[in-house]
Amino acid sequence: MNTPAINALRSLIADDGGTLLDEWLLSLKAAGGAANGRVNENELRTQCRDFLAALQGAFESDAPTDTHTAAYEPVTAILDEMSRSRALQGFSPSETATFVFSLKHPLFARLRRSSKDVEALGDGAWALTEVMDSLGLHVMQVYQTSREQVIKRQQEEISELSTPVVKLWDGIVALPLIGTLDSSRTQIVMENLLQSIVDQEAEIAIIDITGVPTVDTLVAQHLLKTVAAARLMGADCIISGIRPQIAQTMVHLGVELNMVSKASLSDALALALKRTGRMVVPRPIASKS
Repeated sequence: MNTPAINALRSLIADDGGTLLDEWLLSLKAAGGAANGRVNENELRTQCRDFLAALQGAFESDAPTDTHTAAYEPVTAILDEMSRSRALQGFSPSETATFVFSLKHPLFARLRRSSKDVEALGDGAWALTEVMDSLGLHVMQVYQTSREQVIKRQQEEISELSTPVVKLWDGIVALPLIGTLDSSRTQIVMENLLQSIVDQEAEIAIIDITGVPTVDTLVAQHLLKTVAAARLMGADCIISGIRPQIAQTMVHLGVELNMVSKASLSDALALALKRTGRMVVPRPIASKS
């Protein structure tokens, strides 16, 4: 289909010795799309040049304004790689979207110079706006998905790092909890604890909640699930680190853990040692002659 608007689009990105590329790079840097030099100059130029070549091919297709056709796949592939890379590098949404939107100014300037008819200029501007806005939205969708994946992976890594199981003594392990317990984190806690009980042949597991900000009914349920699973593996559990504020909250809410609890980890360890037939005594100090 050839219309004045379509013909105007097809004439925008013609080989002109790199003038458009230079204009776009200037517009991109002025808008902050280069993120203060965090993108290598040569890398940025290569990305822009490849994008213009792919966009020119899409403009030459039968449906140059439909960004969902196969002709735009090379265009969106470049945008996908760019968006994911910037999401991993910590670019802001505006810095990422500027890659596309900064191209509007040089393209509109070309369109204005090439269109003699006002109506053709309006139609061409509308067609160009549809294409660039659609590509800009695509960039933001890929960026948001990539950032969510990064955040999810970081949360999983933090959860794993914040739920270590420590061997305190032969047959005694401790699980210091930090932060709030939710369903997904409880699953990680439970898996780590059960695996350590098997690996260490533990008889007693101490769950220290000194780093848990508050214990409500939901958190208590998660703790009970963890304790029940440990007991099925043949290990008794002791809860330690219940602060006065948490104790008052639990009493007020009517929360019952139904297990032995101690105020500190040292008290819990002393009880665990006693249950396993051990005790810690001070070493006699040799008298001075």
